[in-house]
Amino acid sequence: MLENIIYREQFDAVRNVIEKCRNFVVLAHKNPDGDAVGSSLALCLYLRSLGKNARVVLPNRFPEFLSWLPLAGETLFYDAPGSSAADAIENADAFFCLDFNSLSRLGDACSAVAASPATRVLVDHHLSPSDEFDTVVSFPEACSTSELVFRIIAGISGSDALSNEMAQCIYTGMMTDTGAFAYASTRKDIYLIIAELLSKGIDKDLIYRKVFYNYSLSRMRLSGYVLYEKLKLYSKYNAALITLSHDELQRFYAQKGDTEGLVNQALQMKGVRFSCFLREEHPGKINVSLRSVDDFPCNAVAEKYFNGGGHKNASGGELQCTMSMAVNKFMAALQDFKKELTE
Repeated sequence: MLENIIYREQFDAVRNVIEKCRNFVVLAHKNPDGDAVGSSLALCLYLRSLGKNARVVLPNRFPEFLSWLPLAGETLFYDAPGSSAADAIENADAFFCLDFNSLSRLGDACSAVAASPATRVLVDHHLSPSDEFDTVVSFPEACSTSELVFRIIAGISGSDALSNEMAQCIYTGMMTDTGAFAYASTRKDIYLIIAELLSKGIDKDLIYRKVFYNYSLSRMRLSGYVLYEKLKLYSKYNAALITLSHDELQRFYAQKGDTEGLVNQALQMKGVRFSCFLREEHPGKINVSLRSVDDFPCNAVAEKYFNGGGHKNASGGELQCTMSMAVNKFMAALQDFKKELTE
């Protein structure tokens, strides 16, 4: 039996929104990952099963390795020329805001959502949700937002309401947000939920292959280049750093999602507790991915040095500076957190 982590009042509030509203838009954060996409598609499928008009609107495109997911082909992208995403937002009675804790994470779609009179329901597992939402379902200890979507569907309509397609999306979100259950996945409830998803007929091995065994030749060559040329070990701090410039990304014809998971590879080295990946998306703009093991709080590093945040073992941020300046910030963080890294 699952632990009750969502209060009855929260279930009632979400149920009330679903019952009274007709037109729904499910939103997730900019640069959506597997959890953002999986949870959004699963909830959209559920709303449609109840006879509601529901669309998924994302600020920009998700990685190609998620394109096989049910309903993925109907996703609206706010940044796409000629997209009807803005119309969907304008006509919405209610928004489900998934896998982010502030409307600012919606990028260019933020102002349109903030200006709408539609009800906003937050479902998220990040710390410190903002006060921009009418109903909040937040549980930072959850392994993923997809776990919370499962709980909402099962709590409101029972597990029988969960279809095979919803289960595929939820499992994908849970799997990708835990590194295939390698971290943030010690709670027994996670495996009780997986058992329920398996009972819906999903093939977890096939899902794994579709997500992780779906790389292009350029992605494989980029990975080899990163490991041979770009990975630096700072054994004194039990830390590692990967940097990729904009020119290097272009050299390997990197597509969206091609750098996904590279930051985790450094943690496979003996003794490494903290891994940082600095990616120059555009000249002067550095995307930061941080991963850690054990109790090292990479979210504290993200907040203090990289204008970001996230979970204890998986965080990110963004810098407007040169790569050399970003590396200097990383080195300053190592000095600042030396005790936590080496004790």
